[in-house]
Amino acid sequence: MATSTTTRKKSSTAIKELPPNPFISEIVDLASKQRSNDKKVEVLKKYRTDALTAILIWNFDESVISMLPEGEVPYERNEVPVGTDHTSLRKEWKNLYHFVKGGNDSLSKTRRESMFIQILEGLHPDEADILCLVKDKNLDTKYKISKTVVEKAFPDIKWGDRS
Repeated sequence: MATSTTTRKKSSTAIKELPPNPFISEIVDLASKQRSNDKKVEVLKKYRTDALTAILIWNFDESVISMLPEGEVPYERNEVPVGTDHTSLRKEWKNLYHFVKGGNDSLSKTRRESMFIQILEGLHPDEADILCLVKDKNLDTKYKISKTVVEKAFPDIKWGDRS
């Protein structure tokens, strides 16, 4: 009588590789899908950019005050195919200071809101979604990333005293 042995595949612990210069939305999504906080930290560290840290600071630092109205933003999503006519948060992050208190307080409310809408309409839809969540500090309503995870990934970030 022959005996059979059953082999179990070990689940892969390798983190999926993103393409070069990934969208911030791809990084946040990949980190969010990790099961452990350590894996989330690993993803955030691996794909750290100034744009990513700016987005996470705006979302999680209580001293960063959004100068935009809360709620849904009336804009037209940029639905052209990926790789054609989109910009990214990786390129636009340097303009985000216009939208927080202390960044460019001389802007009129109307000008600030129209600038925000222009940025959203140029972004890939997933990037625009991220920015809309962050302006209301709601990133964690869609993505499983906490301030604790961000603090572990980026211990050099100084929290508070930004406004």
